[in-house]
Amino acid sequence: MTSVVSKSKENFYRQSKSKGDVVVTEEQLLKKEYVSPDDVLRLNKVTENYLCKPEENIYEIDFTRFKIRDMKTNTVLFEIAKPTDLRDCQESEEDVDPNAGRFVRYQFTPQFLRLKIVGATVEFTVGKRPVESFRMIEKHYFRDRLLKTFDFEFGFCIPYSRNTCEHIYEFPPLPEDLVNEMITSPFETRSDSFYFVDNKLIMHNKADYAYNGGL
Repeated sequence: MTSVVSKSKENFYRQSKSKGDVVVTEEQLLKKEYVSPDDVLRLNKVTENYLCKPEENIYEIDFTRFKIRDMKTNTVLFEIAKPTDLRDCQESEEDVDPNAGRFVRYQFTPQFLRLKIVGATVEFTVGKRPVESFRMIEKHYFRDRLLKTFDFEFGFCIPYSRNTCEHIYEFPPLPEDLVNEMITSPFETRSDSFYFVDNKLIMHNKADYAYNGGL
């Protein structure tokens, strides 16, 4: 098993696109032969559809465990893992949603929005192909407002390997009025996670968030 710690190359909060950015739409990207990192960096709103199909993951990358912790206190805030025994799954192949596993819903307390540094550990396996230049770009929105973009490199993964990587998220302070809106508007905070190999999109996952837990 290989293990790395990855710090975001790009970590910022902004209300609007930077001057000179050329915005691309989801509709334009759905018409492309494949989607690149530059394409998704130019999106200015959360996508409603997936920008690639499950079968485009030709590297058979499978995320098997995910954990979020507060780096300051080492408190685990969220943890989930796939069952190791496939016999636990009772559904037949015909009943399986092709998009199953591509969406996660998170429920946090309001205190989450005031954390400064969070570590997100992912464990994943790789199939028979070596994985070069594995990269994730994650974009977070509140309604149609871009909050932050993170850009991580996983590095090279050998065939049939099990890998663990912890991404370090450094959160900038959010305005108090925005924090209050996010708390009172559960699941209107959403994210797109785009995964690339050799600059080609092979996986696209989605999530939404509520910050009113315990209220």
